[in-house]
Amino acid sequence: MSDRWQQLIVFIRVAESGSFSQTARDLRLSQPSVSRIVTELEERIGVKLLIRTTRHLTLTEAGATFLDKARDVLATIEEAEHAARRTDSLDGVIRLALPTAYGSRAIMPLLLSFMDAYPNLQVEILMADERQNLVVNGVDLAIRTGTLPDSTFGARRIASLERMVVASPAYLARKGTPATPDELIAHDCILGYGAFGQGAWRFKRDDTLISVDIRGRLTINSAPGILAASVQGLGLAVVSDVMSADERADNRLVRVLEGYALEPAAVYAVYTVGPKPSRKVRALIDHLIAGLLRPAV
Repeated sequence: MSDRWQQLIVFIRVAESGSFSQTARDLRLSQPSVSRIVTELEERIGVKLLIRTTRHLTLTEAGATFLDKARDVLATIEEAEHAARRTDSLDGVIRLALPTAYGSRAIMPLLLSFMDAYPNLQVEILMADERQNLVVNGVDLAIRTGTLPDSTFGARRIASLERMVVASPAYLARKGTPATPDELIAHDCILGYGAFGQGAWRFKRDDTLISVDIRGRLTINSAPGILAASVQGLGLAVVSDVMSADERADNRLVRVLEGYALEPAAVYAVYTVGPKPSRKVRALIDHLIAGLLRPAV
């Protein structure tokens, strides 16, 4: 322990017990060491804190003032240590940032069982498709899709999203169904963000890579918006299997170019505190991985 920290603890114990010998026993020090530490403290701050007699120890006025402040310092440090321990415990609050469509359809269904398993944890959710500033927003864990930028944050890959091109039956009836990626040039393509349709759409078939610079008059910055636009027949769109499952199941959207695979989009859990997440964040990540890997029934 540092000299100042040791002096503080020793002085408080001496003042409260009124005994050098009792303090020595409590702190497992020799009695001369206790006396020396108090003397060094008095010399460092330049005032007498204790009046020593053969039978009693009495606080000076300066000593009484110093004792009050020293107790406050010790209480503040203990409170800080307790708060730090709680941060790495399985209680308190987790602030979770989710993308709207994937968060609603893939992550939300897994939260009930997580919160049942950890009843002392509270979850606060921030939903947005743009990548939020984790530090400014006090986020403990963010779920992100696609390529991660270089960062000092920790990250763990938790899933992979199959991507596909879809359109509404009304759009296909009006514009026709593309048979190859090259035919996308003649179609209205909905421009998205990140892994969902910005710039070029890249396909793979029989180990051959095909890149198509797509064009479109409609650009949307959110996954629910892309889905809504494609359902309304505004164009072809790149979506994930998870975010479009309901719309494809009831035939509001149809998959096209099935023989051409788009590169899957990785899903990451990104956390802000050091190279390893806290216990509660680690528990949530493990729970999500287990749920996302479990086959749908």
